[in-house]
Amino acid sequence: MDVSSHQGDVDWRSAWDKGARFSYVKATEGTGYRNPKFTQQYDGAHDIGMIRGAYHFALPDWAGGAEQANFFVSNGGGWSPDGKTLPPALDMEYNPYGDTCYNMNQAAMTAWVKAFSDTVFARTGRHPMIYTSTSWWNKCVGGSMKFGDDNPLWIARYSSEVGPLPAGFDFHTIWQWQAAGYFPGDQNLFNGVFEQLQRVAAS
Repeated sequence: MDVSSHQGDVDWRSAWDKGARFSYVKATEGTGYRNPKFTQQYDGAHDIGMIRGAYHFALPDWAGGAEQANFFVSNGGGWSPDGKTLPPALDMEYNPYGDTCYNMNQAAMTAWVKAFSDTVFARTGRHPMIYTSTSWWNKCVGGSMKFGDDNPLWIARYSSEVGPLPAGFDFHTIWQWQAAGYFPGDQNLFNGVFEQLQRVAAS
């Protein structure tokens, strides 16, 4: 599952009892927004026993990749090798406020993503997971750089199958397959067994 302030105070006990074992929690957006429910959601997932991570909603036309990465890491987007923390995640998707590709061409967007990823790695020791859809990524980022060599893929596709992957990725780690359902927030499946999920968290 993944949640944001839209879900409010999450009943983590109920989600755990229904079988949820990992969650991503929105921490930040752009360089000025912090999820007011982050502590309840992030700490609550951990306290119930889930493996959890934080994600940043990118607004590439607001500020540079490095600047947004620093804001994210300083406001919940860190990582520790405790076996309970997923890599920080970068949410790259259709612009809810304007132009689909944030008025950037593929070369500029590729450089933005690389700057964000490099900065998160420098500060946390982990390359960020990248959340995106194949349609948006191929249109706005393209395949000039193979981000899949370092960045795990969290793919969004609301369907009965994952379908084609974005350019530069050979496999996916997490699949967001439904916007609502059994658990609070969006519904996600890990591409593997629980022990593999633990390894993703640990290294």
